[in-house]
Amino acid sequence: MNNNVGWNCRGDKEEGGRKTVVVADDHAIVRQSLVDVLSEPGRINKEGLQVVEQAEDGFAVLAAVKRHKPNLLLLDITMPLASGAEIIKDIQRWSPDTCTVVFTGMEATGLLWGLIEDGAQGLFSKADPVEELLDKLPMILEGTPYIAPRFQALLHKKSAITALTARERQTLSMVVGGMSNREIAEAMNISPKTVDKHRTSLMNKLNLHSVVELIAFALREGIIDQPHGS
Repeated sequence: MNNNVGWNCRGDKEEGGRKTVVVADDHAIVRQSLVDVLSEPGRINKEGLQVVEQAEDGFAVLAAVKRHKPNLLLLDITMPLASGAEIIKDIQRWSPDTCTVVFTGMEATGLLWGLIEDGAQGLFSKADPVEELLDKLPMILEGTPYIAPRFQALLHKKSAITALTARERQTLSMVVGGMSNREIAEAMNISPKTVDKHRTSLMNKLNLHSVVELIAFALREGIIDQPHGS
């Protein structure tokens, strides 16, 4: 689990010393339910958390975090306008003392590994009871990362994506994004011949034989987004 130096969920505090939180989900009912339980005194700590803003899409999340620099961002990774990975990376730049806790219904091992590598400090499943989140948040806010047991079990099974080099993963992402070898070469500042070498190598490692199979693999592993609504 990513545990960067300087990460301890400091953020900015509201009056009274309550830790601050931004809740991000594209479903209003889910957001409000989380706000209610997080704000209730005694559920997370004696005073409860101070929910400073709710966000319904990726752009709103980034704006809210920049504005408030909260202790905690509670983030659904499948949101309109910006991916969870993009949001986490931007938050580390704009508000490095904000802890990001992800909750998701997706179970692709490639996606889960990516979230951890990008800097998520908590990983929860939407299939688990809210009590697990409430029980573990105080620990996360004090600086100890946490992965839900169902995700731990998945991550113990080595994902095929981990066999690829960083360049091969980058090439894979661009190929399934519809880019040609020449376009990929320009973006990566390498020759088309080197791109072809990376492409052949990654397909051999994954035992895949066409772009269609690559796209199916990328969807399964969470390398590209599933249709919205997960």
